[in-house]
Amino acid sequence: MDAQLKHDYLEGMSRAATFVAVATTDGLRGRFGVTVSSMTSVSTEGDYPSLLICVHYLSLAAPAMLANRGFCLNLLNEEQSGVANLFAGREGDHPSARFDAVDWVPGPNGHPMIDGAVANFECQMATELWWKTHHVIVGEVTSVRLSEDSRPLLYGGRSYHRAVKLED
Repeated sequence: MDAQLKHDYLEGMSRAATFVAVATTDGLRGRFGVTVSSMTSVSTEGDYPSLLICVHYLSLAAPAMLANRGFCLNLLNEEQSGVANLFAGREGDHPSARFDAVDWVPGPNGHPMIDGAVANFECQMATELWWKTHHVIVGEVTSVRLSEDSRPLLYGGRSYHRAVKLED
């Protein structure tokens, strides 16, 4: 790949503000979680709504999500940048110890729902695609838990941000 193209792509993508979410899983393969920088709604049609996440192949959470056949996408609130850093591995804790540092409850399918998140989406894995360095995972949402706090944590320009309503 052309080095300039890669540099410009990374710089351009750093300018896109996006939600901050932690994907968690629990089951036969163990309990893991990882901060994901790529997530989006896919569809509300069919038996279940669906969403998509991308998880780097080196993340210990990736094989666990695949083996456990499900996950919970926890959309963090603007006060949870520490949770994002923790599950991104910036605190240096072992992946299993990360759950000791946050309050969470098991969802209906057993995947950890992080308390305080603006929304928790528990999903059954519908399909997975390997693309270069990432697992692209589509989950069918089987349950949603909404918080009273609807202020999401955003990330863009290589730092955390708050969403601010613009005047009309």
